[in-house]
Amino acid sequence: MTFVIEPHFRLQEWVAEEKGYFADEGLDYVFQEKIRATDGRQHDQQGQKAGAYQSFEAGRTADVSCACHWTVNVAASNGHGKLWGDIYSVAPAGIFVPESSPIRKPEDLAGVPISVGYQSGSHYATIQGLEQYMPRERINLSFGEGMLFKRLDNLLEGKSQASTLFSGPYYLAEQLGYRKVIDTTFMIASMVTGTPEAEDLRKFYNALKRAQRDIDLRPERYTHYYRNEFPDRYHPLMDTRRWGPGERIVFEPYTEEVFAQSREWIAAREIFDVGKAPLATDSYDAAVLRIT
Repeated sequence: MTFVIEPHFRLQEWVAEEKGYFADEGLDYVFQEKIRATDGRQHDQQGQKAGAYQSFEAGRTADVSCACHWTVNVAASNGHGKLWGDIYSVAPAGIFVPESSPIRKPEDLAGVPISVGYQSGSHYATIQGLEQYMPRERINLSFGEGMLFKRLDNLLEGKSQASTLFSGPYYLAEQLGYRKVIDTTFMIASMVTGTPEAEDLRKFYNALKRAQRDIDLRPERYTHYYRNEFPDRYHPLMDTRRWGPGERIVFEPYTEEVFAQSREWIAAREIFDVGKAPLATDSYDAAVLRIT
């Protein structure tokens, strides 16, 4: 069966593809990119319920896809795939405001609408970052502005007072002089969907590991790949030579302890609707796939 690869706002898949690492591993695969190909419109979804968890409910087409570890944790426990427990990654993120904003420190964000994606990394990471500074009821999350590109548009157009951004949009906002009020870096997990062969997952894993080493050694050689995932309308603004390496894959396990602690954190903050049916499983072994 052909293995389906889809990049996720990071450099590793692009590096591995161009350098032939997937082919070197003998992986029978197809490489598909959906962000720029749709002019980013899948990130323009509006409303309270447009987010990462909902995309898992709808079904993803790649054999391995990614989202914040909180959402993948819950989605895997509800049978929407298997959390791949052999790796995780860490994505730089932050809450940005316009340069002219009077908001200078995290405390200034109390009560201010902060644009985030519903049940997406920005949602959880914003709470995690700001609850050090204010009661949870003073953290004002705004879910109605869509997903990542739409939130970026609204920030650049002055329609949002503050927005939580990660990866390429994080670097573009930084390049254009938007102020990062607080860092909200967060962990990302991988979701395995369908029934890919374990050997294919190992081949994919090995190719990404080679690509990560290349990026660690000479990141400036690879930041141009961000242009592959940004809709064309942004390209005149982008100087990717100034951008950082972004999401870093960590080839260490997403452990049972991390799984449990993350679940407890989510439950304590009532991220998912209170009163809904319980998760299909709380079992690490049932929700997580290990191949190494």
